[in-house]
Amino acid sequence: MKYTLVLLAIITSHIAFGQNADYIIRNGKIMDGTGNNWQLKDVAIVNNKIAAIGNLKNWKATKEVDAKGLIVAPGFIDVHAHIEGGEARNPLATNFIYDGVTTVVTGNCGGSSDNMKSYFNYIDSLGISINVAALIGHNSIRKQVMGSANRHATEQELQKMEFIAAKAMQEGAVGMSTGLIYIPGTYAPTEEVVRLAKVISSNGGVYASHIRNEEDNVAEAVNEAIAIGREAKLPVEISHFKVNGQNNWGRSNETLNLVIAARKEGIDVTIDQYPYTASSTNLGILLPDWVLADGQDSILKRLKNPSIRAKVKAHSMDMIKRRGLTHFDYAYVANFKADSTYNGKNIREINALRGNKDEAIFEAETIVQMIEKGGAQMVYHGMGDNDVKNIMAYPFNMAASDAGIAVVGQNRPHPRAYGTNARVLGKYVREEKVMSWEEAIRRMTSLPANKFNLKQRGLIQEGYIADLVVFDENEVIDMATFDNPHQFSKGFKYVFVNGAMTIENGVHNGARKGIAIRNKN
Repeated sequence: MKYTLVLLAIITSHIAFGQNADYIIRNGKIMDGTGNNWQLKDVAIVNNKIAAIGNLKNWKATKEVDAKGLIVAPGFIDVHAHIEGGEARNPLATNFIYDGVTTVVTGNCGGSSDNMKSYFNYIDSLGISINVAALIGHNSIRKQVMGSANRHATEQELQKMEFIAAKAMQEGAVGMSTGLIYIPGTYAPTEEVVRLAKVISSNGGVYASHIRNEEDNVAEAVNEAIAIGREAKLPVEISHFKVNGQNNWGRSNETLNLVIAARKEGIDVTIDQYPYTASSTNLGILLPDWVLADGQDSILKRLKNPSIRAKVKAHSMDMIKRRGLTHFDYAYVANFKADSTYNGKNIREINALRGNKDEAIFEAETIVQMIEKGGAQMVYHGMGDNDVKNIMAYPFNMAASDAGIAVVGQNRPHPRAYGTNARVLGKYVREEKVMSWEEAIRRMTSLPANKFNLKQRGLIQEGYIADLVVFDENEVIDMATFDNPHQFSKGFKYVFVNGAMTIENGVHNGARKGIAIRNKN
């Protein structure tokens, strides 16, 4: 309250004595994040706050931005990121900033820092160009207590996990994520997740889930996420909502109807999505989860057993048969540390390079051998464009990259790391008219801010934090492709983070004013 009064006093002082600002953005089409129609107004920034909105012809500023013909919006909030490990490699976070993103929520898919307090302090001491909120990962919690054991937790272990979850929330996490397709989260029954979700609920957090299955059993997996929200009484975010696998194309109405029904029931369920028909995750998802338990040494020992190796390859073969495919040529390598020449090639191509027969069973053996060398980050082409568009039309859906901080030229990442928001705006708003500009902005700003309790962000409103983007609606477009992903989006002219101009005339100026956003700030 005291801080608010001081802010009002500062703003009042500026009005009374010359109406000065650090920045004034003039003549822009203000889309304020509510979804309401744009209005032609000016925006004044004082320190890190939006000080005034309207006709500010009597105001003066240290620097002015002419936004005539441009859209002025709140900074975009990416609710599904994986930036851990990339912060120091590229603290400018250029792939996010050039895509209009000013805040990310990291710690998704069950994987996060083990210590939230240390992580947030690290972000603040490092200084990066974007704001960072974080979820505590269920997989990370489970590993601290049980390693990667393939079994249910004991009561004592559950209590230890509950303690870690509570501590993370008290240190500023915005909620908990699960990766129920990954090790060791896949070994956890629903009851374990509910126990921890109740801890998150009591601390005002969100449950964000990479659900247990996004292919044949996707409906059951969506229902599990909803059931966890129902039982634990907390908001649910279903991550990178999709129907994967060619045999499942067309099922998006089925899965969306489950979300719609849950919301009618009174459960706060929302979804996020990246606007592409390919996913990106590790190579291990092509193997049965039981073979990946207990660490790399145990994996290698199992795979040396001819009987187990045969079962593993049969499992992989069954996956492509269910998809109606005859090869693993939908699976591309993004990063194989053991041999970077594989990057950008699909498993069928790699199998041929290794001199093997052009048959799926030999490709399955290639996959096993790559797992033995440490595995790889992959891109999987397995979604239908009609489903992507259908899901995008749903109003409680947010744009999210599912990406980390990229370093230009390193590896072959999914293009979503560079182009998610620009692609939604350029392709699906301007070109295909799936939604209006104002609606798209709402889903990138106030909807995620409200969902993840990011206070004073997500709207252009007096007294709110000055996270702002200024872009050209006729120019904005993603440039990153699967063949050449390291390309920045076009159309973003100015980006402000906590009141600091960070993109100036389309160029990152080196500003690093992002902060760690702790829950209950």
